[in-house]
Amino acid sequence: MDLRRSLALALALGLSAALACSSTASVSEVGLDLPSDEAAPPADADAGPLAIRGAWIIGHGRSDILIEAGVITAIDPALPVHADEVTVAAAGLWVAPAAIDSHVHLDYVRAPHEMAAGGVAAAVDLGAPERLFDERARAEFAPLTLLAAGPILAATGGYPTQSWGRDGFGRECEDLAAALAAVDELADRGAALIKVALAEGPRLDDATLAALIDRAHARGLRVAAHALGDADARLAGELGVDVLAHTPLEPLTAPTLALWSGRAVISTLDAFGAGEAAVANLRALRDAGATILYGTDFGNSQAAGIDPRELSALTRAGLDGAAILAAMGPAPAEFWGLAGHGRLEVGAPASLLLLRADPQEDPQALAWPRAVLIAGRPLADEGPLAAAGIAVEEP
Repeated sequence: MDLRRSLALALALGLSAALACSSTASVSEVGLDLPSDEAAPPADADAGPLAIRGAWIIGHGRSDILIEAGVITAIDPALPVHADEVTVAAAGLWVAPAAIDSHVHLDYVRAPHEMAAGGVAAAVDLGAPERLFDERARAEFAPLTLLAAGPILAATGGYPTQSWGRDGFGRECEDLAAALAAVDELADRGAALIKVALAEGPRLDDATLAALIDRAHARGLRVAAHALGDADARLAGELGVDVLAHTPLEPLTAPTLALWSGRAVISTLDAFGAGEAAVANLRALRDAGATILYGTDFGNSQAAGIDPRELSALTRAGLDGAAILAAMGPAPAEFWGLAGHGRLEVGAPASLLLLRADPQEDPQALAWPRAVLIAGRPLADEGPLAAAGIAVEEP
C-alpha cells in the first residue's frame, strides 16, 4: 500500500471518539499505523443521534444529515437540534455515498477494514474458495457488505485453476453434470452470482456454458464472465452472460458492442494497465448502452479503498464526476440488489464520505475522504474530527 494511502487511512477521522465521548487525541497520537483488520462493532443505538451540519450533500444541496442507529433518518437544510446529538460542523465539505466495488478478491488479499476505511461500503467478490461462505469466515470481512460468487467455474485444467486460482479460487467442472451441480451447490451455499471463465486454454464447451447460465438464471443468480478478447466477449453476450468481469483488452467490434447494450461491464481498467484499447472499449460499451460498474480487481490491484488510478482511467474513458458516482453507487446497488446502498436518502444505511471537494467536479476527491462512516460507524480507530479541522460538538 502506498504512503499516501497509509496517511489517508491513518488520518481518517475519528468520529468514534465523539460517539463514545472519549478523550481527544492529537494528530501525533494517531500516528501512521493502518486500522486493524478486526471487525468494527456495530453502531451503538444508545450513543444518541449524530448530526452532520452545513455540508453540501450530493443530490440535496447544502443541508444537514441526521444519523440514528446507523441509518439516515433526516436530510433537511433546517434540521432541528436534538438535545443529545453529537454535532459535526462540516461547512465547506461535501458528503457523498460510500462506494460499491464490483470486483474484488478479498480472500486473496484480506484487507476488509482498509477497504472500508478507504471509502468502500460494499464489495462483490468474483473469485474465492468456498470457505468464504462459512458464517465465521464471512464475519471476518465486516464491516463490508460482501457479495460473493465463490470459485470461478472452469473446465478441467482451465483458467484460473492452473495459476493463481489453483488453491480453490477456481473450480474444475469435468462435464455438463458437474457444471450444473456446481451452480446448484454454490447457490445453496449463498452465492450472490456465478462466474465463468472464457480464457485461453481448456474451457467449457458452448452447450455446457449455455446450460450453466440457464441454471444460474433459474436459481435467480446473475452470471459474470472473465472475457478479455473480442471473440470471448461476443460469445459471452450470445450465451446470455449478464456482466463482463473486466473491460476487455482487445478492441471490440460493432457486433460485440451491440450485444452488451442493456447489460453491464465492470471497469477494472487500472488492474490491466489502463491501456488505450481498454479505455476505448469502456467508452464504446457505455455509448452502446452498457451499464458501467466501478470495480478494481482488488487482490490483483493493491490499492485498498477507492482507487485514484481507477478514477483517472474512468475519466479518460469519458465518465464525468456524476457518471463515476453513478458507477460507484446507484448503478451497482440496483444491479446487485443492494437496497439502500449507494444513495443518500432517508432510510438508507449511513455509509458516506466527507470530502474536501465536490466529487462531481473533482472525482479524485473520492479517493481521499476526510472521514468515512459505514452504517453510521466511523472507520478510524481513534482521533477526533478536529484533527483535520472539522469541529465536533458533544451535548
